[in-house]
Amino acid sequence: MKVVVSFIAAVIFLLAYLLSSCNNIRRNNSHRTVPISNIEKGKVLAANYCQSCHLLPDPLLVDSKTWEKGILPNMGPRLGIFRFNKKNYPSSKYDPGLSSNFYPSKPVLTDEEWGYIIDYYTSASPDSISARQSRPYPIKKTLSQFIPLTPQFNYPEPATSCVKIDASDTLHPLNTSDAIKQMIYRFNKNIVLTDSIKTNGPVVNIEIQNHEWLATNIGILIPDNGKYGEANYFKKLHNGQMQIDSNPLFNRLQRPVQIITADLNNDNKQDYIICEFGYLEGALVWMENTGDGKFARHILRQFPGAIKAYVQDYNHDGLLDIWALFAQGEEGVFLFTNLGHGQFSQEEVLRFPSINGSSYFELADFNKDGYPDIVYTCGDNADFSTVLKPFHGVYIYLNDGKNHFEKKYFFPINGCYKAIARDFDHDGDLDIATIAYFADYEHQPEEGFIYLENKGNYNFLPYSLPAAETGRWLTMDAGDFDGDGKTDLILGNFSKAPSFIKSKNDWKKGPPFIILKNTGRNN
Repeated sequence: MKVVVSFIAAVIFLLAYLLSSCNNIRRNNSHRTVPISNIEKGKVLAANYCQSCHLLPDPLLVDSKTWEKGILPNMGPRLGIFRFNKKNYPSSKYDPGLSSNFYPSKPVLTDEEWGYIIDYYTSASPDSISARQSRPYPIKKTLSQFIPLTPQFNYPEPATSCVKIDASDTLHPLNTSDAIKQMIYRFNKNIVLTDSIKTNGPVVNIEIQNHEWLATNIGILIPDNGKYGEANYFKKLHNGQMQIDSNPLFNRLQRPVQIITADLNNDNKQDYIICEFGYLEGALVWMENTGDGKFARHILRQFPGAIKAYVQDYNHDGLLDIWALFAQGEEGVFLFTNLGHGQFSQEEVLRFPSINGSSYFELADFNKDGYPDIVYTCGDNADFSTVLKPFHGVYIYLNDGKNHFEKKYFFPINGCYKAIARDFDHDGDLDIATIAYFADYEHQPEEGFIYLENKGNYNFLPYSLPAAETGRWLTMDAGDFDGDGKTDLILGNFSKAPSFIKSKNDWKKGPPFIILKNTGRNN
């Protein structure tokens, strides 16, 4: 009888233990158990609060440690939580460059509720994510489509922030900007330095016009909420050299990264679209030319992260429309349709998670149906989740003719930063050249530059070349620099890297840029 009682007691104890265990889940990063009820509450709270500003991120996108130590402490202040578990969260609460009402005046949820959100993300996320990406083909280092050309002009620790091929200027077809030295350098077809200009700050983009340049001066490179950016004109002198206009076209811009000239209201006066990337605050704006050198500022979207824009009359109504990529918070591609009289409608045609690290996009017609498709890259890791991500790379989204886009192609590239779609081999279809500023340099340095040769039916073969590992490429441009009818590439080396970047190459001793001359040969 005692044996039976003991057996029954053991069974009851085991059942109680199993039932108790079912109410807990093992925490990935610290191996502590968390009640399932907490996780379920956190999931609901995250849906209510986190996606009020952006697409709700899936916990599976990054590892649990990154959620707990990186992303969530930086998101807490957005909800009015500046301290949790006796630790202060990073914030810009006292930054004079930030609007006084940016942060909530009081927490929008309790510490207990915030703890539930932390429990959800740290428990539902993996312990780690693989840095190795699964590719349909290995990257071959036998690229014959291009041969690398290196300039004799060199200096230590290049910080090339802009490269531009100007095929219309036969004397100076190559142009680069160094953000630290605050200089623009110009080169001839033999890649010999022929002109240099001192700038007012870090130039990150140049719009080339007939006899003028419009340069975008970001003001300050590191994330900042100050308004130190400018738009500067450079005029071409009789000897072919360039000279900066002492009076900026615009100043007090919030970290602008691109400025486009366009007549948006059909009044025969040039207006301007400005991508003010900013940091915690920013905007996509257009400056209406009201005459006599005066402009009216109009906000298209009052959010940070505007990184690239295109002007195009997509609906053929005689009015210029705007496509723009936002790479902060609510990451996505937005279409601003010109309604006339200075009015625009807004539609988000592609939406991405807030930790995607969106970096660039282009409009290109891949299926030749007359509608713009989208080539998109994500790979920015200079944020709160500095881990290699398997979803980073280059994507193609096809347009159904009504501006609804469907993913057609993805090629994984760690830290992908830019993609240029051109028919590089002149076979009638679009190939893709890519750079990756946050590549897996330690194990896969060839990711820094990849050429995707289009073999038809959205089948691309990847190539790289050893010379592409000599720099850390932040910027890239395409054009026929030597006038031989073939599209070449220029890659700009921004050699400074944060401490978490590991590499066998010393980019600080690398060239400020390299030219990839198109040979016209097939791989």
